[in-house]
Amino acid sequence: MRGAMDVSEETDTQAATGYLVPPGTEAEVPGSSAAYELGALGGCQILLVLRVAGFIEQESLHVSVWGSADGKDWGETPLFWFPQVFYEGLKPAALNLVEQPEIKFLQARWDVKRWGRGYPRPYFKFSLEIQPLNP
Repeated sequence: MRGAMDVSEETDTQAATGYLVPPGTEAEVPGSSAAYELGALGGCQILLVLRVAGFIEQESLHVSVWGSADGKDWGETPLFWFPQVFYEGLKPAALNLVEQPEIKFLQARWDVKRWGRGYPRPYFKFSLEIQPLNP
């Protein structure tokens, strides 16, 4: 049946999901994730999903993804920037590493900003998923 997914397919998809930023991460200041080793995803097309689960009004979250051959030197330019986020929701993006097989590690970095009245620090609860993207 077209569009149907049995339990084994769902389990395989969940098992293939990794996290550059784990679920439930709370950010009030700029930060970065630990280096994520790509393993078999190196040199492939991958799907990144930014999930924002909590926020307060009048603030923004800006997330970038950086690549490295050794997990130490991240270069001067990110591989990808998500558009700024102001609300809860999902932001999927495809990242093509086929022509960059030397990239073995990814790292997420984020910046948070707040403006207006009320609580002076920004607050976001978010995660950044990584999974294979089948052509």
